Amino acid sequence: MKPLRIALTKGRLEDSTVELFERMGFDCEGLRNKGRKLVLTIPDANIQVVLAKANDVITYVERGVCDLGVVGKDTIMEIGRSFYEMLDLGFGRCRFALANKKGEDFYQGYHAKVIATKYPNVARAYFKQKGMDIDVVKIEGSVELAPLLGLSDGIVDLVETGTTLKENGLEVKEYIADISARLIANVASMKMRKGEIDKLLSSMEEALKQKSAREEKQAEASKKEEERKPGTEVETTGQEGRSAIS
Repeated sequence: MKPLRIALTKGRLEDSTVELFERMGFDCEGLRNKGRKLVLTIPDANIQVVLAKANDVITYVERGVCDLGVVGKDTIMEIGRSFYEMLDLGFGRCRFALANKKGEDFYQGYHAKVIATKYPNVARAYFKQKGMDIDVVKIEGSVELAPLLGLSDGIVDLVETGTTLKENGLEVKEYIADISARLIANVASMKMRKGEIDKLLSSMEEALKQKSAREEKQAEASKKEEERKPGTEVETTGQEGRSAIS
């Protein structure tokens, strides 16, 4: 039988996906020791893995040369196109944010704001919802430089901890969207290979559920350990939930 072909975004999302595969019981030795190979096989799962850049993952899935793909929601929001978004994988979490110089009022004045970003479509869509006309400057490198050099009034970028913004005198003005890795599927593959994809999807969901349960137990155990320490005050915080299928 022809293997299911899955495109993975190279880098951190690739590493997290391989970890997920291992929790699903797959033999990922070839993925761990891939060398410079870009196409690899998971021998016990009838799965072929393609390693690619984020934008190309979407192209390969949309064009049907890959049945499935793992890519960040940021790339999906920027590029769009035609495919099914199947599952929030829960890793690679960060947020789209609007940021500007610390202490400055971004919305002050009546001139069209200049926004520097790697994600022009995301920026335009966000300000369109606000009824604002903006001038977008596409930046490929460190977008934090743009407001510092006077090129832009603000930036739209991915923010994980906010440390880079703070170290460069910038601050988050507004959060735009939550981002994480998503499993996407080719439209035709969902018709022709639905049984195989559904089986894989169920296995992924179960592995993610078990991981979440383990993390909750570990957090609870850590909390109890802190409570047993004399003179320790424990602050209770809510856990962020995980959405299953988009």
